[in-house]
Amino acid sequence: MIAPLAKLIEWASVQIMFRQMPHPEGQNLRLDEAIQFLKGPDFIPGESRPAQLVFDNASRFHFPTPRPGAFAENNVVYGQIYRCSERWQERPAIILLHGRNDSFSYQFKFPMVARRCKQAEFNAATLVLPYHFQRRPKQMRGWGGPNHMQIAEATAQGIAEIRALMGWLLKESCPAVALWGISMGAWYAGMVACRDARLAAVVLGAPCARMNPWLEQRAVRPRVRARLPMVRELCEGLNLTALNLLTAQPVIPAKNVY
Repeated sequence: MIAPLAKLIEWASVQIMFRQMPHPEGQNLRLDEAIQFLKGPDFIPGESRPAQLVFDNASRFHFPTPRPGAFAENNVVYGQIYRCSERWQERPAIILLHGRNDSFSYQFKFPMVARRCKQAEFNAATLVLPYHFQRRPKQMRGWGGPNHMQIAEATAQGIAEIRALMGWLLKESCPAVALWGISMGAWYAGMVACRDARLAAVVLGAPCARMNPWLEQRAVRPRVRARLPMVRELCEGLNLTALNLLTAQPVIPAKNVY
């Protein structure tokens, strides 16, 4: 009973997600430009400055993104910190990263995880990734859109924001910072682990390890499935870049990657 229900939920989720996404027919996908950017030094620069957090109350904060873009709503990063004690700066911190459109984890699961972290004397922090929740511009129907350069820039922006929050926590004297990501959040965390040696550990929950045409493979509409060869070819090009975690090497000890 559970397995068929799970398949039905997955199928319905795919169909709903497709309806929310823009369609690329007749548009410039900017694939070559995206691949050049992803292979270049500007995708994940060596330098990362600490975020300038502004607290709205005791735990909720916001800060300007280190990589601003065209949408004002998306240029402000929101998050929450769960301090484990009054001397929280002396304890390690874990940054929790949600998946794509995963408001359930961000609003309900992460607060529960954060409470468990506090009980174990770990600080916890959450972060709203680019184009999600209150950061999504009203004129954009889906995350990133069909433009691959825009998706690459959104990924670079998210990684820069994660590293900026890491920098703030370390500047506040937390002895170590780890990342715990789910799905897309795990994908971002994996790319950070391959570039930023300041990271102490990373937990990858069901990461998108490489680009694949999963939506076209699972969609029921013939028009969508007909795009499968084209999208598969696009994914093959993007998988030659830093987006592919299967070909990357972490800069932190392998024993600290979970």
